[in-house]
Formats: sequence, C-alpha cells, structure tokens
Amino acid sequence: MLKTVFLGLMFCAASAGFAQENPLAGAIDIHVHAAPDSTPRSIDAIDFARLAKSRRMRGLVLKNHYEPTASLAYIVRKEVPGIEVFGGIDLNLSVGGMNPSAVEHMAAITGGYGRFVWMATFDSENQVRYSKQNRSSVRIAQDGQLVPEAKAVIAVIAKRNLVMATGHSSAEEDLMLVREAKAEGVQHMVVTHAMLQPTHMSEAQMLEAAKMGAYIEFVYNGLIGAGKEYGFADYAKAIRYVGVNHCILSSDMGQPGNPLHTDGLTAFYAGLRGQGFTQVFTQVEIDRMAKENPARLIGLQ
Repeated sequence: MLKTVFLGLMFCAASAGFAQENPLAGAIDIHVHAAPDSTPRSIDAIDFARLAKSRRMRGLVLKNHYEPTASLAYIVRKEVPGIEVFGGIDLNLSVGGMNPSAVEHMAAITGGYGRFVWMATFDSENQVRYSKQNRSSVRIAQDGQLVPEAKAVIAVIAKRNLVMATGHSSAEEDLMLVREAKAEGVQHMVVTHAMLQPTHMSEAQMLEAAKMGAYIEFVYNGLIGAGKEYGFADYAKAIRYVGVNHCILSSDMGQPGNPLHTDGLTAFYAGLRGQGFTQVFTQVEIDRMAKENPARLIGLQ
C-alpha cells in the first residue's frame, strides 16, 4: 500500500514537472504548413497532429496557400482525436481570388472546422508586385478603397463568424481590411505576420490595427533561414509597443530544411524569454500570446 502511494506521488510530481518543463502544453499554432500540399512540406498533417498532441498542444490551424483545408481538418481530427484542428481557405487564384462563394462552401464543410479566411497571399497584387513578377494577381484594393469583391468576402466572414486573416496584403491594405471587417461586425481578426515582407507594417500601423480589434501575428519563420528578416530584439520591441494582449506567436513552419513546428515554437518562446536584450518576456506573457490569444481568436473558450 505504501509503495503504491509512493509511486503515485512520484507520478504526480513527474507530471507536474513535465507540465512546467513543457512550454508547448496548451499552445495553439495558427500557422501550420503541412502536406498534402502542392509545395514541398517537411511533415504531413496527420503526423504533425500526432506530434503536437504528444507535446500536449491544444490546437493547430492548417494553412495551404492554394487548397482549402477544412476537409483536411475534419480527417485529421478523426485520425488524431484529442487535439483541436482547424482549417480555412486562402483566397489565391486557385480558388478564384476574392470569391465569397468559395468562402461560403468552405465554412459549410462537415464538422464546421473551416474557421480561417486568409486574404490572398502569394497571388496577392502586393506580393506579385513586391516579387517583381509579371503575372496575374488578386486585387484587394484600388484607388485607396477595397474592391467590391473583398467587401463581399468580409460580409461572408461576418455572417459565418469566421476569422479574417489579412494575408500578404500591403500595410495600408491590411488597415483597410481591418477597418471594413470591424464595420461589418467581424469578431475575429488577425494581421498575418505583420512585420514580414511583403507587408512590413510599422509599429504605429500594428498598434492602429490592434486598437480596431485585430491580433498581430509574429512568426518564428521570420527569425530563421531563408525567411529571416529580424532578430528576437526586433520582435520584442514591436510586441512591447503593441502590447502582449494583442499579439499571437505562431510558427509558420513546415518548409523542408526548417525545424518542425514544435521545435520552432519551443525555440521561439525560449528566445523571447532569454537574455541579451532589454525586452524579456515572462512565462505568463508568453502563455498569453501562445495560448490565450489564439484561443480567443478561434473562439475556443
């Protein structure tokens, strides 16, 4: 009997220690690239969900630039129960660009796990212009105003209570999107990796978006590899300016050669908690940006 009690106490202590040492427990990654995809990915969605669940993550959002992921989220949930998996639609040319009908159908997919609507990313007019490409693109705004199709998409997002993510629009277009979404009654908004190219929002613009109710996304992908544009100190300064209550930390991982999403998030959190610059973050603040704010964005309470 005493041995059983002792072993039980050891198990409880070990579990508590694991919870303290596991920064991913309860985390939600809203920016997960995974196979199947038309772009090479380092892991498929089912295997990643298993990995995320083993690290006690609460949830993830599957993102594909060219294919809706609401159906994939349904399948992954069946294969890997016990973790919240969501998908969405990215309004690039493959789905007709600013296409409200595509958003309606995505939202109606079995299970209701299609929650995110990313405005155009790699096919956005802003991205194509930034990349100096000569090809078709998706227009968000013209002459300082959102195009009617973009407004129609936002109306569907409001009606379906979805998340509007700004995609690879310009900083000025992001603010127009957030302003219109707020006017339409959209409850869930996030500015997609606001600091990174081709958006390059200023701190003042990020704060303006946050004041209108949008979360500002910071991704680990902007700190490493081919996508590196900034250091931890740059992110920390911007987060402090905007405020942790308005920021979300996500991975934007899945590229071959980069760390897996779980490893990236772990390094991301550790870097923001680490020394070497003045804007060090507490674990409570990391939890707010990695767990609580993403849950509120998605509507998980």
